[in-house]
Amino acid sequence: MSSENGQGGGDAAGEAAAPEQLALIRESVRKAKVPRAKPRTWRGAALAGELPIARVLVDKGVLHLDRYFDYAVPAELDADAQPGVRVRVRFGAGRGRVREGRREGGGLIDGFLVERLAESDYSGPLAALAQVVSPEPVLSPELLGLARAVADRYAGSLADVLQLAVPPRSARAEQRPSPAPLPPPEVPAVGSWARYEHGDAFLRALASGASPRAVWNALPGPEWSEEVARAVAATLASGRGALVVVPDGRAAARVDAALTGVLGEGRHALLTADAGPEKRYREWLAVRRGAVRAVVGTRAAMFAPVRDLGLVAVWDDGDDSHSEPHAPQPHARDVLLLRAAHDKCAFLLGGWSCTVEGAQLVESGWARPLVAAREQVRRAAPLVRTVGDQDLARDEAARAARLPTLAWQAVREGLRRGPVLVQVPRRGYVPRMACAACRAPARCRHCSGPLETRDGGALACGWCGREETAWHCPECGGFRLRAQVVGARRTAEELGRAFPAVPVRTSGREQVLDTVPGTPALVVSTPGAEPVAEGGYAAGLLLDGWAMLSRPDLRAGEDALRRWIAAASLVRPQEDGGTVVVVAEPTLRPVQALVRWDPVGHAVRELAERAELGFPPVSRMAAVAGPQEAVLAFLGTVELPAEAEVLGPVPLPVTPAGRTRRPGTPPPGELWERALIRVPPGKGATLASALKAAQAARMARSGSGNGGGGGSAVWVRIDPPDIG
Repeated sequence: MSSENGQGGGDAAGEAAAPEQLALIRESVRKAKVPRAKPRTWRGAALAGELPIARVLVDKGVLHLDRYFDYAVPAELDADAQPGVRVRVRFGAGRGRVREGRREGGGLIDGFLVERLAESDYSGPLAALAQVVSPEPVLSPELLGLARAVADRYAGSLADVLQLAVPPRSARAEQRPSPAPLPPPEVPAVGSWARYEHGDAFLRALASGASPRAVWNALPGPEWSEEVARAVAATLASGRGALVVVPDGRAAARVDAALTGVLGEGRHALLTADAGPEKRYREWLAVRRGAVRAVVGTRAAMFAPVRDLGLVAVWDDGDDSHSEPHAPQPHARDVLLLRAAHDKCAFLLGGWSCTVEGAQLVESGWARPLVAAREQVRRAAPLVRTVGDQDLARDEAARAARLPTLAWQAVREGLRRGPVLVQVPRRGYVPRMACAACRAPARCRHCSGPLETRDGGALACGWCGREETAWHCPECGGFRLRAQVVGARRTAEELGRAFPAVPVRTSGREQVLDTVPGTPALVVSTPGAEPVAEGGYAAGLLLDGWAMLSRPDLRAGEDALRRWIAAASLVRPQEDGGTVVVVAEPTLRPVQALVRWDPVGHAVRELAERAELGFPPVSRMAAVAGPQEAVLAFLGTVELPAEAEVLGPVPLPVTPAGRTRRPGTPPPGELWERALIRVPPGKGATLASALKAAQAARMARSGSGNGGGGGSAVWVRIDPPDIG
């Protein structure tokens, strides 16, 4: 539009519209909310009339700053600056930057307001709170006490624990009100808990407001999730809250569905990472506000702020997913044990198998066993058959095709009645190769890494990636290779050729199946990724058992038995034709425990042996890892208890280039050493305190964090899961 065209009548219309526009602007200003104080230095601002001091935990996450800091509360923030809210403060200004009696400068940092005080015990000038991020109180005194107990137990900082305990803020989730709490439900029926010797008494104790503590060896089958739901319902019926922690999202979804079936909608919250940050924070707020009294979730839910906590339960505590990878790396089982002791609530440790820690709780008298009679176990468990080395040596089919005749027969018979589960301990195609004559592992000539074949292609190193075209065995001079461990995809390929008319499904790292139909099919899975079959599997095949049993780890036998029982529990009972074949030496203790379906007896014997040798969990242990000079210097400064015993240090395996680095492992190409510190029972708190003090002093001198790079990094881990 030209200027001439735009002039016509424009002045009159503009004069008429101007008062209306001004009126709209004034009205919008009147309706606008009062803007919150922006982060700034409150120069000359008046302080709050009452309790003008705020004690703040700054989110620094370093041990030498693991304490509270006092700040002045401006009058404008008095109403919102309540204990438990998120705040922002200026941190790092020295005493020289003082103006009008207030400390100024420093960088903005997040924190939590812990309490309000009338005066400070700090004699110098105080900086003022810069901002109250949200008036929503998210840190209760109970959660703060739990976080402090976890930090002290694991020699970590309180700020690091609160990062795990309090999810990131979502303003939109905070603005939405939580639903009104529902009245307590009715006491549930006993249901399948009647299969256990004291199952009825356990539920009645929960419903009456008591706090029983039990280690539960669940019967095989899918009923475990409904049994957990009934325990939660009995606790809610007493007017208390309940918390259930499971290892992964699939288990959480099963318990979530069972809780919905037993309790109905709106009585529980699901806290998993798959929900997304906003939905998860909204569910967490509903729990914090008391709108929901029951929670089921994965590892992070162990800190859920359930009100009037009456029951904490953890399922399959031997799963690695229960161990938090971020500092200070707490274990969900131990955190729930702390909550049970602090809140004096009921405790339930459940699983198809039994860990040594669970056996210790029963052995010490702290908890009681919750098991079924042997007749009930035999009716619920499948038939387990073994194939050992002597059987393989006499089996022509096993020498030619790797699978013994008994396994082929079990698969063929099972496919007539339904799906068959095949558990393979390695993913991929052929992850490991060995000499066909002497069985020596095939190694790369350049870096000594393991040689692999990917999808039946060329032989290559799993560490450096170099191809190997002229390999020969340095031990016997042989030129032929054999598969040391065959992966899931190669196994699926072999079974597909053997049973061409049967569909083959795989479940593993790339794609994990949740359920499969009850029609005949071969389901090849890695441990922990086994899908649930409708009506149960007709048969199960556990391959390469020696691969799990031969791991150089204290928990190799316990972990192998746990994975075998988890897979075999998905197979139909023996009276329905369910059969499981395990390819492992039948004389080994874990294999015998599987045949007898006696994980509790295996755990008790393991506990007795560890007590003789002084291994965890009978003793408390810590690991100190880093470059040799740094580890020796750290051990020279730490004031260990008189009963402490230092083992090592010894070299750690070098992390190959390009491989994902786990916390506490050396950077690629660097040589680290690790020392283990062992103390007798009752001295774990003293050991953790000494290590925390030494690490804090070291970090204060160097200014580096526990995970800092370079040659000076020293990692401290309480109760390491892998001690070799």
